[in-house]
Amino acid sequence: MEFFDLAWGRLVSASRSGDVGTDPALVVASRRPPASLYWRAVREIVPVPDVKALLTASGARWRTEGSERGLVGAAASLAWPGGHPTWELLAYRSPGREGELRRVDAGSVAAAQTRYPSLFLCRDPRTRRLLVTPHTPCPILYGLRSTDPESAVRAFRSVRSEPVDRWMLFRTNQGSGDHLVRRPASDVPPYAGGIVEGVVTGPPVRLRGGHVRFSVSDGSGLPIDCLAFEPTKTLPRVAGSLRPGDRVRVWGSRADDPALRLEGLTILRLLPRYGAATPPRCRACRRRARSLGRLRGYRCPGCHRRWPPESGRRVPVAPEFPPGRYHPTPSARRHLAPRGPEP
Repeated sequence: MEFFDLAWGRLVSASRSGDVGTDPALVVASRRPPASLYWRAVREIVPVPDVKALLTASGARWRTEGSERGLVGAAASLAWPGGHPTWELLAYRSPGREGELRRVDAGSVAAAQTRYPSLFLCRDPRTRRLLVTPHTPCPILYGLRSTDPESAVRAFRSVRSEPVDRWMLFRTNQGSGDHLVRRPASDVPPYAGGIVEGVVTGPPVRLRGGHVRFSVSDGSGLPIDCLAFEPTKTLPRVAGSLRPGDRVRVWGSRADDPALRLEGLTILRLLPRYGAATPPRCRACRRRARSLGRLRGYRCPGCHRRWPPESGRRVPVAPEFPPGRYHPTPSARRHLAPRGPEP
């Protein structure tokens, strides 16, 4: 009882409970809530009463402030089974420095990532953006993500920055892809993640702002619209190169509209690509025929013999993006987006 009250007091004093969307919650339990709570919370919207019922059954004690939505995340973190974890070392600023410009040497972060390849999402080579530092006036100075705990600690000792007040190593589900589950194209619910495999149903459409929209059908019903947003950099280019009939695997999440916001895609099979047709050669004149225009065929410039449009020789060309897996640029990747085996 005394520990719970002290912990709650410390949590409330450190939280920005007056800010919009800040709903602190504390859960203490002698046994772990069922893992099903974690899987629901990471893949769909879970009502607060459902969480309270599970916590009551687990003999847990909790306290919340605000909308109580924080209770879902707090309880789900206890229910996490912890399979295939990643790690993040958070370095905290000295008290009183919140709101000041952070001083973290980007070169030392780059050197640490080179020395310890298990570090990930430290910087974005395309945008030259440092990804370890937050952009809010919070107590965190920087965070180092890694697939093993030892590398995160060793890298921390080599990063040059303003004085670090304290640090803590967290076991996390970042990069796990736990929010994704294979679903039919016609059955990805709102505010849920999904993996869909199927064929492209029509030419991709380039939207204002550099975004690209295309549809994928797996034969289960209506196709699903997929959106590749410009800030992901790689994905709009790959999506724009697709053609009807190409087979792909896509993954991402929905909002309240039907479109799947892409977090990545795999090109599984491409239909043959061809360049401009080569006009036939006239056997009598030995001269190359000339095109008369789209779908009008060809004519020899010497003897004026004519050929139909299909007489041109189609020359195969290499695809701009061959079969393989494609991710957003690092600065546009979600923390949960898978980084390991094919989802």
